[in-house]
Amino acid sequence: MNHKAHVQLETHTVEDTQQFGQLLGRWVKQSGEPLCIALIGDLGTGKTHLSQGIAKGFGVTEEITSPTFAIMNTYDVDRTHLYHFDVYRLDDISELENIGFYEYTEDCVSIVEWADKFPNELPDETLWIYLTCIDDTSRSITLGSDYLSEGDLVEIGGPYVVGN
Repeated sequence: MNHKAHVQLETHTVEDTQQFGQLLGRWVKQSGEPLCIALIGDLGTGKTHLSQGIAKGFGVTEEITSPTFAIMNTYDVDRTHLYHFDVYRLDDISELENIGFYEYTEDCVSIVEWADKFPNELPDETLWIYLTCIDDTSRSITLGSDYLSEGDLVEIGGPYVVGN
């Protein structure tokens, strides 16, 4: 986890994690720039809850589910798209090519759960989010990026930034 910029966050409930996701989703939507959001964490650390918040903040109004078996869900929002991947079940880079992964993550907004399976396949414009459990409901969340500045990460983290 060596990134030029990084910020530490904490959430204490599922709702907090989703609220942080909404802040991030709104920030991405307002920026108008492509961004790959890479989610890394063990089972049960909140990747799907965070994805739901991101999608809601981005403007998705339909139900947001993890694409564990579908591999990718597409959400249409205001003439743009949000692509949500779960690559847990993929084992080989060729599988990424088969689903059009590179086209969807290069110049678009995407969320990739289990991104640590293929870290070298993500674009430069990636925000890395590492989730770990503090206890049953609290999460330590680290934002890391070589693309975004530390100021951007603090803005994205809002009230969940540790030490603010």
